[in-house]
Amino acid sequence: MKPVSSMSRPMGRAGPPPAVRADAPGVSLKVGGITPFTATDFPGKLSAVVFVQGCPWRCGYCHNPHLQPRTPHSPVAWAEVAEFLSRRKGLIDAVVFSGGEPTMDPGLEPAIHEVRRLGFQTGLHSGGTHPARLRRVLPLLDWVGLDIKANAAGYERITRVRGSGAPAFESLRAVLESGVNHEIRSTIHPHLHDEDEIRALARHLAGAGVTHYALQVFRPTGCADAQLNSLRFTDYPGPGLVAELERLFPHFILRGG
Repeated sequence: MKPVSSMSRPMGRAGPPPAVRADAPGVSLKVGGITPFTATDFPGKLSAVVFVQGCPWRCGYCHNPHLQPRTPHSPVAWAEVAEFLSRRKGLIDAVVFSGGEPTMDPGLEPAIHEVRRLGFQTGLHSGGTHPARLRRVLPLLDWVGLDIKANAAGYERITRVRGSGAPAFESLRAVLESGVNHEIRSTIHPHLHDEDEIRALARHLAGAGVTHYALQVFRPTGCADAQLNSLRFTDYPGPGLVAELERLFPHFILRGG
């Protein structure tokens, strides 16, 4: 996952914690950075955020495009992260895996196991690119933030990758079936989502059983797309649409706007 608040946005490129071990057996997670402390990336918990390197999609409004490629060597060794987290016991409640796209990395599951052994709750921000891996890790998670970017037919316009809607909606089904606490959210931009599209997506999600939904208005922080950054807009989405969405979901929040 997963641009208008630190709930849905990596909180900067914090430097790596000091290295103290050469390796952590069984874990090869490619870590692009870590935020040592945040109160907003896991609802109601103080947490650290581990940013996993790599994403197969190329969304124009991405706020962290430097994490999209996967480099040959991990920018931050998992051993350093694990040692750092062991020193955070009693200071934070949870560890959130974000990105990039954490479900892209085969090292995600063993990394979550290690975090749980350290005694932390676990959270995940995901765009739903790899639903099979998401299903495997869902029983290990305490909270998930899942991005649903558009209705299935509109996904390619956002991600610039053919067929990307299918895994996203399969991931949605997995999250809803899992019983894990979650938030489903959509980031919107007037170049990419008109109000009819937003309304149709929200109705689809409500019909699928989504109860916690966040609509996030684009902010340019970190975005490298000059065209999306150039547009200045106000009163988007309109108050009538916001009121309609508030009636659709038991828990609805508008971020930005």
